[in-house]
Order: sequence, then C-alpha cells, then structure tokens
Amino acid sequence: MSKLRPIAFVLPQYHPIPENDVWWGKGFTEWTNVTRAKPLFKGHYQPQLPTDLGFYDLRLPEARKAQADLAKEYGIHGFCYYHYWFNGKRLLDEPIDGMLAQKDLDMPFMLCWANENWTRRWDGKENEVLMKQEYRLDDDMEHIRWLCENVFSDERCIKVNGCPVFSVYDHRQFPDLKQTGELWRQIAKEEYGFPNLYLIVIESFNRSVDPNAYDFDATIEFSPHMVLKQRVPKSFLEKKGFKKTFDFRDFKSAVSTIMSRPKPDFKLFRCVTPSWDNTARKGKEGTICIGSSPELYYKWLHHIVTHFKPYSKEENFVFINAMNEWAEGNHLEPCIKYGRAYLEATKKALEQND
Repeated sequence: MSKLRPIAFVLPQYHPIPENDVWWGKGFTEWTNVTRAKPLFKGHYQPQLPTDLGFYDLRLPEARKAQADLAKEYGIHGFCYYHYWFNGKRLLDEPIDGMLAQKDLDMPFMLCWANENWTRRWDGKENEVLMKQEYRLDDDMEHIRWLCENVFSDERCIKVNGCPVFSVYDHRQFPDLKQTGELWRQIAKEEYGFPNLYLIVIESFNRSVDPNAYDFDATIEFSPHMVLKQRVPKSFLEKKGFKKTFDFRDFKSAVSTIMSRPKPDFKLFRCVTPSWDNTARKGKEGTICIGSSPELYYKWLHHIVTHFKPYSKEENFVFINAMNEWAEGNHLEPCIKYGRAYLEATKKALEQND
C-alpha cells in the first residue's frame, strides 16, 4: 500500500482585516467568537480555549511555523488552506501570502476555494450578504493565472504526477463548473507549462458529488456536514432532563454510519472530523454534536487509514477537517480539556499505515 498523505484543513481567520472590522467590530478574528463562548448547560464544554499554540496571529511567521511543526510532529503531511477569492479581491490573504513568502516553512500545502457568498450567517442573518461571489469567464482566467503564478509554482504546492492540486468548496454555485475547469486546465498547460491540474470537488452540504460529471479528478468527503446529519432523538433529550431543545446531533451514530459508507464508483478521498460545536459563533442557535471523544476520533481515522486503498502512488490523500476551526469546536490543536489527545490519536491511527 502506498503511504498515505494526511492533509489537515486550515482556517486563516486568525488576524484582523478591514472588512471584518466593519462587519463584526474592530479587531475581530476567530478568537473573538471563541473567547466569548459560554456553557449552555451542565457539562457543556465551552469555552474551548487553546493551550500549546495560544491565541496566535497567523500573520506572524513564528505562529505559522509553530502550527506546521506541531502538525508534522503528529504525522500530518500537509495543510489545505481555505482560499477566499471574490472577483479578483482576496480576503484573509495574509497567512497564505506570508506562507508563500516564508520559503523555509517546510510544509506542503494545497488550497480550497471557499467560493460562497460571505453573509451574516454566523449570527443568524444568512440573507444579509456581505461579500458576493459572481462567476464570469474573465474572472476564471484572472483567478487561475494568479494561482499558477503565485501558488502552483511553489515547490511546496502539493501535486499529483506534477499536476497542482486545487479544490472548490461548493460546486452548486458555478453556472458551468465543467467549462470553468476546462478553461483552468487550458491556461495552466498552455500558458504556464504544467502537465495538467488535479481538480477536486468538495462533497459539501451532504451531497454526493461524482467528479466525472464536471471532468474533475476526485471528490473530498466533507465530514463536518456528514456528522451533522444524525439528529439526537427528542425522547433521549427529554430523558436527560433538557428543558430547552438545543440542536443536538449524535456524533457516535454519525461516525458509525460514515464508516459503513460503501465505496463509490468515482475517486473519493475520505475525511474525518474531531468534534463539532459552533455555539461559540451562534450561541443558543448553534449545533452541538454530543458523544465525540479522542477515542472515537481514533476509531474513525483508524478505520479510514486501514481500509482506504490509494488510487495511485500519489492519489493517496486522507483529509482531517480541521486543524483549527476553533469557533466550531472542530480542532486538532491542543485545548484546555483534551490537551494533545486528538493529535496523539491522529499519530496513533496514522502509524497503522507506516
């Protein structure tokens, strides 16, 4: 079996930007939500606060290095950074630009274009659009040229047979994703000399996506959305004495269902999630997955690692979502309750493939 390449998703929202200052308040970062979280019931683990890495600012090279060193120590091969592009305007770009300039940062990477509108969804006002995505072929051309020149050309950019890997988060938003992909491939090959691109579509919002329908190469399972499918029965909550019906999901049952998923006819890279609780963002309107633990996470990742057969020597990715989604209670990074337990579980599971 080919050695797997475990890739952890990384959120860059750990530095202030002018737009967030206007929309959310001066100095807003992901830590703003994290530190104001409160427990909503007895035994509710909030706030979830960092230990080893502290409240870092990803504009700092020292912070990026500490994050990468920690991930590598526990067997993670590379990072998949969320990338925000709005018709030539980039947001939360400083961590990625800093990483690209930090040539001694020895961490392979790829990008995932988080191609959604930015809305006030975090505080329940989803219909209020802050930054709109629009799709045009001239923007597709500008976008792929920027990627080829600044990202794909970097020797640390993760590739498959020399083809830079790039993923898109929500395929539903594109008027014609197949046409966009064809244009991207043409420009990458004819203008920049890449043998091709390795394009991946994300299985966001619980939708199975056959990449062949868009002439993409593979699909990434988006495990956070999958664990949110399994609701906790109201009768169970009543038995536990919950007078208010919070939005609980059953993490253990979801993991069991996900692990039993049959292998599809297309190339699918599996994905695991440590836990989920986004009440730091949404308060009482948030969603809480109960039953998560480092032990269950280990069982899940161990199952994926031992059952996944790479499609080729370099098509060998397993994804972890995420390294640092702190305001969604979804992080490998050490916290005040679990310390490094999730990282230790990661390393233990990955060793099964060594």
